[in-house]
Amino acid sequence: MRCPYCSNADTQVKDSRPTEDGNSIRRRRVCSDCGGRFTTFERVQLRELMVLKKSGKRVPLDRDKLTRSVQTAIRKRDLDPERVDRMITGIVRQLESQGEGDIPSDEIGRLVMEGLKQVDEVAYVRFASVYRDFQEAKDFEGFLSELSGDDEE
Repeated sequence: MRCPYCSNADTQVKDSRPTEDGNSIRRRRVCSDCGGRFTTFERVQLRELMVLKKSGKRVPLDRDKLTRSVQTAIRKRDLDPERVDRMITGIVRQLESQGEGDIPSDEIGRLVMEGLKQVDEVAYVRFASVYRDFQEAKDFEGFLSELSGDDEE
C-alpha cells in the first residue's frame, strides 16, 4: 500500500482487525520512510462489476462514488453511519449476486432509492430529485404525492 503522505510503496501493517459489521478488515499502517500513520479498509469483492452509463460507456463500479452520492443525499441528517454503510454494502452485494457483469446505471439508482426509502425519507427525496432529474417544483409535488400514495397502501 502506497503512503498517502510521501508516496513510498513500502508501508507496514501494525494492526489488523475486523470492522464491527464483519464485512471488512481495518488495517493500521505506518510508512517506513516518513513514519506517517494511516488506516486502510479491505473488503471482499466477489466480482468485477461494470456500470453501463446512459451514454453507452462502460466504467468499473466505484463504491466510493456510490458512497459519495449517498452522503450527499443524507447530508445534515442524523443517521447512523454504520447503518448507511450496511445499506451500501447490501446494494453492492445485491449487484454482485445478480450474475450480470454489466449493470445499467438506472438499476443502481433504483437500488439506492429503495435503500434510502428504508433509511430516511428526506434523503430518499433528495436522491430522487437528482436521479429523476427534477426541473421544477411541480416535479417534487408529483413525486411527493406518489410517496404519500405509497404510504396509504
